[in-house]
Amino acid sequence: MAHPSDRVYSKEHEWVLVSGDVATVGISHFAQDQLGEVVYVDLPAEGDTLSAGDSFGEIESVKSVSELFAPISGEIVEVNSALSDTPETVNSDPHGAGWMIKVRVADAAEVDALLSAEDYDAFITEG
Repeated sequence: MAHPSDRVYSKEHEWVLVSGDVATVGISHFAQDQLGEVVYVDLPAEGDTLSAGDSFGEIESVKSVSELFAPISGEIVEVNSALSDTPETVNSDPHGAGWMIKVRVADAAEVDALLSAEDYDAFITEG
């Protein structure tokens, strides 16, 4: 499956969509497919500050529990609280309503260092 080309991706399978100085972050279709049925998502609080590479939460599926890693640094300005009631949204719409956090971008160079959709597709194909 091709991933949307309007965003960039981390090798930990998070996507980043930047609008102005705020980036929306979620996990890729590939990641949710590997996890299987998502049953719980633990997300941080608004106002928390992340550094790229930090764990910012966990996602639990019927198969396993996995950490979520911040692809960029910045302050969390919004959390998708709807996922606490409907975590399965991550499976049904990972690149849309299944977004997880919005981060005020601290360093645009970190966004530029992430993978394009084409490079991410090649990365997961190479496995």
